[in-house]
Amino acid sequence: MLKVVGAASLDALIDEAIPRRIRLTKPPNLPDGQSEYEYLRELRDTASRNQIFRSFIGLGYYDCITPSVIIRNVLENPGWYTPYTPYQAEIAQGRLESLLNFQTMVTDLTGMEIANASLLDEATAAAEAMTLLYRVQASRIDSAAGPARFFVADSCFPQTIELLAARAEPLGIELLVGDLATAALGSVFGALVQTPDEAGRVHDLRGFVANAKAQGVAVAVGTDLLSSVLLAPPGEVGADVVYGSSQRFGVPLGYGGPHAAFFATLGKHARQMPGRIVGVSVDAHGHTAYRMALQTREQHIRRERATSNICTAQALLANIASFYAVYHGPKGLTAIARRVHGYARRLERELARLGIRQIHDHYFDTPCFDVPGGAQAVSQIGKAALASRINLGYRRDGTICVALDETVDDRDIAALVAAFSAGVAGSARTRPADAGAGRVLSDPPEAVYPDHLARTSPFLTHPVFNLHHSETAMMRYVRSLERKDIGLDTSMIPLGSCTMKLNAASEMLPIIWPEFSRLHPFAPVDQAEGYQRIFRELEAMLCEITGLAGVSLQPNSGAQGEFAGLMAIRAYFRDRGETGRDVCLIPASAHGTNPASAAMAGLRVVVVASTPDGDIDVDDLQKKAGEHANRLAALMVTYPSTHGVFEESIQDICTIVHRYGGQVYLDGANMNAQVGLTSPATIGADVCHLNLHKTFSIPHGGGGPGMGPIAVASHLVPYLPGHPVVKAGGERAIHAVAAAPWGSPNILIISYGYMKMLGRDGMTDATRCAILNANYIKSRLETHYPVLYARRNGRVAHEMIFDLRPLRQASGAANITETDVAKRLIDYGFHAPTVSFPVAGTLMIEPTESEPKEELDRFCDAMIAIRAEIQAVIDGTADPSDNVLKNAPHTAAAVSADRWPHSYLREQAAYPLPFVRAGKFWPSVGRINDPYGDRNLFCTCPPVSESV
Repeated sequence: MLKVVGAASLDALIDEAIPRRIRLTKPPNLPDGQSEYEYLRELRDTASRNQIFRSFIGLGYYDCITPSVIIRNVLENPGWYTPYTPYQAEIAQGRLESLLNFQTMVTDLTGMEIANASLLDEATAAAEAMTLLYRVQASRIDSAAGPARFFVADSCFPQTIELLAARAEPLGIELLVGDLATAALGSVFGALVQTPDEAGRVHDLRGFVANAKAQGVAVAVGTDLLSSVLLAPPGEVGADVVYGSSQRFGVPLGYGGPHAAFFATLGKHARQMPGRIVGVSVDAHGHTAYRMALQTREQHIRRERATSNICTAQALLANIASFYAVYHGPKGLTAIARRVHGYARRLERELARLGIRQIHDHYFDTPCFDVPGGAQAVSQIGKAALASRINLGYRRDGTICVALDETVDDRDIAALVAAFSAGVAGSARTRPADAGAGRVLSDPPEAVYPDHLARTSPFLTHPVFNLHHSETAMMRYVRSLERKDIGLDTSMIPLGSCTMKLNAASEMLPIIWPEFSRLHPFAPVDQAEGYQRIFRELEAMLCEITGLAGVSLQPNSGAQGEFAGLMAIRAYFRDRGETGRDVCLIPASAHGTNPASAAMAGLRVVVVASTPDGDIDVDDLQKKAGEHANRLAALMVTYPSTHGVFEESIQDICTIVHRYGGQVYLDGANMNAQVGLTSPATIGADVCHLNLHKTFSIPHGGGGPGMGPIAVASHLVPYLPGHPVVKAGGERAIHAVAAAPWGSPNILIISYGYMKMLGRDGMTDATRCAILNANYIKSRLETHYPVLYARRNGRVAHEMIFDLRPLRQASGAANITETDVAKRLIDYGFHAPTVSFPVAGTLMIEPTESEPKEELDRFCDAMIAIRAEIQAVIDGTADPSDNVLKNAPHTAAAVSADRWPHSYLREQAAYPLPFVRAGKFWPSVGRINDPYGDRNLFCTCPPVSESV
């Protein structure tokens, strides 16, 4: 490889790729690597420090039963956890179908018209609901009359209220938090309420929603999907948005995540919907096909005008929830919901025998109890519960909530009765004969709700939710979808900027260990000593890698890390009395989430130009920093650059920003080219976020989960995000940016394992090999496709951009584009590189360190063969409209049809190179008609009659 690259050694190549003045002078102080066996043995000891109590805390998190067929075939299956976001829809039909099932499930259970394919967590979804209503209610907001006001019921989850506050303040929205029953709505543009609420109370929202509508106020409702099986869904009482968490549909607690939120709204708001929407379209043969709809809303196009900075969904978790609904179907979900509610009613009845009153008129799974004897009795109950390894929901008013779930059985009810008995023992109202835990318990009573609360409408009527209820049928359905997709289990995924690398099996195994997967995020911290040890070690390693002083693990996506980092900078300036600093400089080449996050943080974006060779224009930066000297808050910069180059002037750029009083925010998307060789602190950054799903090996899961922790310099440590339920963050913490205190801890274990097993030398070697692989591909392909940007010596970092615009121009009326190359690569068995980002008409390639030379060569051979196919069009030896590029990808059905209408051979279409024949991947659909799907927006399961 070095011979092809033209480098004397790997060290020499690294010296040529990275400016010497930003190289580390000594290796990072990280531990040596461990073998897989040593790591897993040590992790078992760490896991044992977590105590698995029965947590009946609720507040949006519930234990559940993940069907074994889903664990085995989805959660533990690289065919499901290694694919990328389904931007190349032809090779993502399985995931897209499952996500469409998720959207259908959500719309059915909420009673709404359209749903997206998931958001990061429930509190984030609530914040997105508020900002959606802020946009669609713009005509109601009169800035001259004061700030825009938004009502929030104080009975919402505390983490929900916290995230609403985090998002509202920088946008100038004033939150009015108050009692649902006495809310004054005359001055607000929207309202957000929850049923069942934080105490488990089920509200009759008919009057509230009718009153709001009469005053022109839009309403968002947080709810529980399982409760909507028995209760009338919010959509049927007039909600504008319905949101919540799908966690209890088979997704483990994981100490807080990852979990898929759901978000549903009215059809008229589809183009304001945050996140991703899966829609139905047709392929080139007129067959039904699925795709991501309305993609022009993505941040890379709209930038600071984007409706949200959300660019990571929770696809893997949404798919698990989707399969949970498919497996159980409407009858199974109804049985589960009735059983949960029945056990809650049984607990109410049993505790009534002890003189303990349940205070709600109506509830689903969470009865709330007023305990006679006051604080002393509550204290005794708490001690007895802990002795029985039970966590309860203790409220400030002295009541106790008990949130039940599908895992509850008779033993739990008996243990709960015994714990409450200990608290009221000796009370005159207690009858000793009823106080024992050994009494025979009767069957749970049937669910009974009054007519105005009970659900009467059907749900999950589509055949997909009524056909796969045996393990055999479910396994075959899941596998049939998996076979339609390309993941890393099939071939390399050379996506520039996305770092699709190995997700090692030994990193993945522990996420299903019960010691990690069954902890409630709000359980007492002393029950999670194993997790706390992992957090401390992970934070220390990330500090050492970045050279920065402190880390918050809370942001559960890279975009949320951007927002958190900018909010920390904003808080720092406010503490210094520099409230006028509101300008954020962003290079023209930046990731689209950068300007979107800056706008969300209340900052004004000023774009810095690029030079013709793709670098940041230092003169333009100097000029704009000077113009905005008194208002400069930050520069957001990606390094290596978004163009895949280690820019020489990066330290000078940081110095300029600091000279004018600003802070430097480094987007860590390209840390895969930094670890062990340079660092954000060496470069000059004050803050950076780290995409753990890129550099540190968390799988992309077909479009999420992700994690985006932030590392900060010492002066920003006091502002690391806090949390309203569990103490976290700095002394002057900004608002939380995620629902759980440490984001998605269950997948932090993956990055922890990556770092522990590779160690200092392994992580550095990974960086070196990533740079080698990129320069090897460049050397093999640059005579066929021009490379857009490189250092003056011709070296690139860990990725590069190939310019297809000259070929498009040369092809004339045939108009061969980067999209044609992307689709033709499918015929060779490869996922396409990143298309038209950051420059339109280009392909951005990142091979990562995980790919062997043999796979790199197969990819290069495919690209060279495609270049010859393009040349045939240019030369006129291939038909300008009927050629292998324009008709790609080719399906098995098309190639094997009786009629072959094309001017080229079937073999050329299907088996263009010998290696393809050995392991052919057949796309399940032909090229998809994107405009058709947007013109005919359809985002739930299509009727069976329309499937072909």
